Amino acid sequence: MTFKPAIWYPIAAVLSVINLVGAGFAVGQAEPGHAAIHVALAGAFGLWAQRLRPRRGGSELQPGLEALEALEAEVSKLRQELSEAQERLDFAERLLAQGPEARRVDPQR
Repeated sequence: MTFKPAIWYPIAAVLSVINLVGAGFAVGQAEPGHAAIHVALAGAFGLWAQRLRPRRGGSELQPGLEALEALEAEVSKLRQELSEAQERLDFAERLLAQGPEARRVDPQR
């Protein structure tokens, strides 16, 4: 069984709110130690909820298998395009290295 932030986020948020309410009741009954514990728990659950919160439009830090395969395909395509560009550059360099006489289309004129 894996840890699912989508399930634990609302749980952590609710626990934070419950502890804030508990801190209010503890303060109302003049129990500062009890209230301090509830405040600390509310803060801890709040930070945990913030860390588990789903991010909008962003991908996770570890891309899935599909994203990795898409990146590999893109890199392969870029390598192919680079290879073609290098071949064209080599061809252009060979043409420029030849003299002007050898580049003529019709040498009889």
